[in-house]
Parts: sequence; structure tokens; C-alpha cells
Amino acid sequence: MCHKLCYDLAVASRTVRARLDPQSEADLTLLLRDGGTESDAVRLALAEAANRRRRRSTLRAEVARLAADPHDRRAREEALSDLDGLEAPWPD
Repeated sequence: MCHKLCYDLAVASRTVRARLDPQSEADLTLLLRDGGTESDAVRLALAEAANRRRRRSTLRAEVARLAADPHDRRAREEALSDLDGLEAPWPD
């Protein structure tokens, strides 16, 4: 009995309700095509969205770190000035 109760508590710790607009309804239908339940689809979508947000946050932090690094800024400026010399003439 403890195994079932502990499993249920670990899996279903929170219930979320949402009213879906037509686009969200279509998105859910698409996610359900692979099989599984609505709960499975919502959990998967939440995990994917959270992973995208974490990656963007990590990238944003890396950009800020590089922007604050004077050596990186200098190297970037040198590379850009080298590229300016390779620019093709613009047609008239």
C-alpha cells in the first residue's frame, strides 16, 4: 500500500486546469497524435518549454559574460574589421 500511495504522491503532486483557446486546442491535438494522455502531453510540453527557457538563459548569461570581457570585445572588433575589408562592392 505504501508503494502505491508514495508513487501517487510523487507523480501527481499538483493538478493544473487550463482553458484552451483554439490554437492551444490544436497544439494539444498535435501532441496527442503520438499517443499518451493529455497529462502526458502537458508534462512533455512543460518540460520542453522549461528546457528552452534554461538554454536561452544560459546563452544570455554567456553573451553578457563575453560582452563584459575586454579581450573578447577586442577580438570581435578585429574580426569584424577584417570582414569589412572582404565586403563586395554594392551594385549601383
